[in-house]
Amino acid sequence: MENRTLEIETAIGILKTPHEVFEAIVDPAQMSNYFISRGSGRLEEGKVVMWRFPEFDFEFPVRVARIEKDSFVSFRWESDGMDLLVEIRLTPRDSGSTVVRITEGKRQPDEAGLKWLKGNTQGWANFLACLKAYLEYGINLRKGAFDFMTDK
Repeated sequence: MENRTLEIETAIGILKTPHEVFEAIVDPAQMSNYFISRGSGRLEEGKVVMWRFPEFDFEFPVRVARIEKDSFVSFRWESDGMDLLVEIRLTPRDSGSTVVRITEGKRQPDEAGLKWLKGNTQGWANFLACLKAYLEYGINLRKGAFDFMTDK
């Protein structure tokens, strides 16, 4: 039997140019309108930035790996002590819109890997929906969406 690994793959079309989408991903001021509550700096190649999410009481270090202006962002972060690579590809469409593709991985197909796959797939799908709502309509879908996670 072939040894397989788990990898997240998700995508969405956004009715904005690759430049507009790219800036919304690398600029923490824009990201705080749809994804994080705070970021310590712009995503730039070789930098480590800290992200804080409204539903967690700690910051996540994000190690930026590679940036290609208006087309590609990659970074590494940890999940359950594992170093994972996230890649975000921006593909322009003739209509002036952009297809955003995200991959993250890889993990073993064990119980921990399946839990990660479920949680982070939901997270990246949410990221894309929130990014689309923010860029196309100026709506912050994330605001209040996860308050129930911190309720006692």
